[in-house]
Amino acid sequence: MITVALSPFAILRPHGFDDFMARIDEVMAQARAQGADLVVLPEYASMALAGAYCDVPDVAAELEAVVSRADQLIAAYRTLARTHGLMLLAGTVPMRGADGRTRNRAPLIDGQGRIGFQDKSVMTRFESERWGIVPGQPPCVFETGWGRLGISICYDSEFPALPRAQVLAGAEIILIPACTDTQHGFNRVRLSARARALENQCFTAVAPTTGLARWSATLDENRGHACAFGPVDRGFADDGVIGSGAPDDPALLLVPLDRARLATLRNDPAVRNRDDWPDHHPPARIVTLA
Repeated sequence: MITVALSPFAILRPHGFDDFMARIDEVMAQARAQGADLVVLPEYASMALAGAYCDVPDVAAELEAVVSRADQLIAAYRTLARTHGLMLLAGTVPMRGADGRTRNRAPLIDGQGRIGFQDKSVMTRFESERWGIVPGQPPCVFETGWGRLGISICYDSEFPALPRAQVLAGAEIILIPACTDTQHGFNRVRLSARARALENQCFTAVAPTTGLARWSATLDENRGHACAFGPVDRGFADDGVIGSGAPDDPALLLVPLDRARLATLRNDPAVRNRDDWPDHHPPARIVTLA
């Protein structure tokens, strides 16, 4: 059993770096007090930091403000994970590589400060056209004390082959940090997460950004709510919903994910979605009615 704290992090303008990290510290303290093992922050939660350094909304300046402080952010996240003794998926941080190109990276940090990264694979139009963000390394899985975890960053969750690769590598839980500025966008991620849990008979958990931030050109509007899903099969809810927060509510949602129950279901399900998936299939034929 692992208890995951999903944070629909409200985008507020910080006074400085320490003020921003104090909010993360508060989220983690609340999660620990409520018995969480793992805290999930949303995609691009780190972009709120730009509000401390950019006087007016500016897409390029906001990105540079955070990219230039990426190492400082990662170090601070690692300190907080060690301080609270919790595993932390620190949303995502845009990071510039040795090739000078920027990638959207999700740091997963354990309670000892050890770290690994999942890069985003598929960029939204905003990321590619306005920011020039490029795809990073392909999907991976992380070995943890609670089994193998996968991370599917927002838009990536809408492409079944990406989480599927993680499930085939042993992932039982797919964490989905998200940043969506409309209900359309959020529902694409929410419905995709629900479908991935059904298809792969696994757990999925979504943590989006929330709130209005007119001072930001990047995070001006944020819609969504925390939610978690499991298989739609015996031993689980009829609709597969494990937990769901209120719309646009920044309160933590704690969800217990029972790996033993998942193992029982996978061993003897009503249907074998995970095993019956046609990973290798011929292309569709074109048929003319006669």
